[in-house]
Amino acid sequence: MAKVIPFKAVRPTRDKVSLVASRSYQSYTQAELEARLDYNPFSFLHVVNPGYRYNKAMYSGIERYNLVKNRYLEFKEDSVFIQDEQPSYYIYKIVNRDGYSFSGIIAATSSEDYEKDVIKKHEDTIEYREHIFKDYLKVVGFNAEPVLLTYPDNTIIDTIIANIQQDRAEFEFTTTYRDTHYLWILNDKEIIKRIQNEFDAIETIYIADGHHRSASSYLLSKDLKSENKSHIGNEPYNYFMSYLIPESHLKIHEYNRLVKDLNGLSKETFLIKLDTMFRIENRGNELYKPNKKHHFSMYLDGEFYSLYLRKSAYLFKTSLDALDTQILYKTILEPLLGITDLRNDTRIDYSFGKNDLVTIKSKIDTGEFTVGFGLVPITINEIKAIANDGLTMPPKSTYIEPKLRSGVTIYEF
Repeated sequence: MAKVIPFKAVRPTRDKVSLVASRSYQSYTQAELEARLDYNPFSFLHVVNPGYRYNKAMYSGIERYNLVKNRYLEFKEDSVFIQDEQPSYYIYKIVNRDGYSFSGIIAATSSEDYEKDVIKKHEDTIEYREHIFKDYLKVVGFNAEPVLLTYPDNTIIDTIIANIQQDRAEFEFTTTYRDTHYLWILNDKEIIKRIQNEFDAIETIYIADGHHRSASSYLLSKDLKSENKSHIGNEPYNYFMSYLIPESHLKIHEYNRLVKDLNGLSKETFLIKLDTMFRIENRGNELYKPNKKHHFSMYLDGEFYSLYLRKSAYLFKTSLDALDTQILYKTILEPLLGITDLRNDTRIDYSFGKNDLVTIKSKIDTGEFTVGFGLVPITINEIKAIANDGLTMPPKSTYIEPKLRSGVTIYEF
């Protein structure tokens, strides 16, 4: 049973939402960040980058967290942000520039469900990052970016969402990325109850994106519960803000790999060693992209190759063993190229995108990297199998859409 409840969101006013909404802070180049801070006084970036006012770079720590809280309170005092009076679900739709449409519900989900594995994860988290973000949340008292969760397609929920979307949206704005965002407020108690009943019947929901935010919110709930002698279980800190969409709405992209050198091997020796585990075909200048599981593309020394896994030489014992990112790691990256730490080794980098083969070719042709590997996207069923088996994927196995904007709905603890 998944607890998915309405909450009273803090939101920008309709006339300012397009100015407030921002991408994740880390996704901006320095030039982009400065331009938005210089020319848009309503950007949520002013809240999360409080040192701008003092022309001072500020990093993690209590001083910065308190200034973030102050900037946030100023946005509320200036009525840039308002809080809804009734607990609501927020029906959210994104149509991206490629024409993909994503629809779901922004709601509060249970930290207890995270603890009990009703909300399942498929990625490892880094402990110190969990605690840094937990400390941040504890000081600022709000979260402005939902965790992306996915649930099995549900006809009743789909119908309710579709009916609500027939009305005029409370928010409608297009970003400079040419993605259009829509938000509807659902505060009808009867309809809310129908949706809650449907989620109550769902045994498991899955984290698609936001593993660290989920983990940090769970740690926060433990902290605040231990500090509250009157704790009863329905306090806001027992929940975290999530965007829940059906599995069929997820768009999963592959993350390709780039490596800076051949670990001391010559090209010829490297190809001979590859031949043990793969059937290799030289594709020349063809921009070869794999289209089946366990098939890979490789770009090396101005030529593309197709690599077909020799299944007789590889053991499939678990759902993780069958994952292409794991296969690439266990057959090439670790044993041949000497990369053991996929998160921290500076010799490896990751990239994604529909034109990514061109990017890989360019970076290798210019000498920035030596070899690149292309993969096919991981499926939602593979993600679920990994999560259900209590296993975790290698880092950068998926790039999942949709990506939400910060500051559109805010959850206060």
